[in-house]
This record gives sequence, C-alpha cells and structure tokens, in this order.
Amino acid sequence: METLECIKTRRSVRKFKTDSVSKETIEKLVLAASYAPSWKNTQTTRYIAITNEEVKARLATECCAEHNAQIINGAPLLIATLIVDKRSGFERDGSFSTSRKDAWQAFDNGIATQTLCLAANDLGLGTVVMGLYDIDKASDIIGVPEGQLLMALVAVGYPDEKPSVPKKKTVEDLLSYC
Repeated sequence: METLECIKTRRSVRKFKTDSVSKETIEKLVLAASYAPSWKNTQTTRYIAITNEEVKARLATECCAEHNAQIINGAPLLIATLIVDKRSGFERDGSFSTSRKDAWQAFDNGIATQTLCLAANDLGLGTVVMGLYDIDKASDIIGVPEGQLLMALVAVGYPDEKPSVPKKKTVEDLLSYC
C-alpha cells in the first residue's frame, strides 16, 4: 500500500471479526512502530500485547464505560502502549529540556501509536485508540512495569465494519502562513 493511501484509508474500527492476530503479525506491528521518531532517539515507547480473554474482560468490566467495554470485548487483541517515564524531554540530570516539560513523553508515544496503527492498516487490520478508562486500575491489571506509564489501549483485529470517511476540514481551514 502506498503511504498516502494508507494514511487516507486508516479508520477507527470498533467492530472486529473473531479471527485472532498472530504473534508474527503483532511483532511486525511493533517492529514498524519502532521506526517512529522520538526525542533524542530515546525510543521510550513500550508495548504489551493483551490476548488473554480474562485480562481483557477485567479491563472491560473494571476500567471502562460501556462503549469501550464493548470494543475491548469484541477485539481479539489489545495493545497497551506505555512510555518509560522521565526520559523523553528530560536531560540526564532529570531536569526538563524545554518549556514543554514532560509533554514530550505523550508526543513520542502518540507518534509511535499512530505508526503502529498505520502499519496495522497496511496489514489489513483495523485499530482504534482508546483513552477513556481508569488508567491506574488498568495499569495494575496488565502489570505495567515500575518506571513506565500506561498511555493508551489500542484495540486491534480484522475489521468487521468499514467506517466511512468523516468530513475533513479544508487545507484553508487548517493552514496559515507567516
């Protein structure tokens, strides 16, 4: 798939077929995401592939409202994206490198998460990035390692729907020059 086609055809998919996603495919997604740029090449994004139905059920019932619970229960795979805390946007002495302070952590994780979602689209998978959940409880359930922070849960699977393209703003609305 050509790059622009991949960008333009990626949609948030919330309904999936029951087909599982192979370990080989999961590893391809993470390998692709590893090429995402990061602050001073710190490469702080980490991933946890969640295929265990009991863990997914706990996340759905204990951490999410009904909408995200349905998505989690219907997805064969969740990928948790995490960051190694206090590295992206920080100097070695622990001070902030810029006035953005620790915001670079989320920025880097967002780039890596989008790269993972684009790679999934290229491989025929659908994804939706979820952020509305009890992050502390979810971190405990999936066992986020010390020194890392849970950022997003990404539902992944073979699409059982084809969402339409939402209305997009024009270039004139989005772009200005100075």
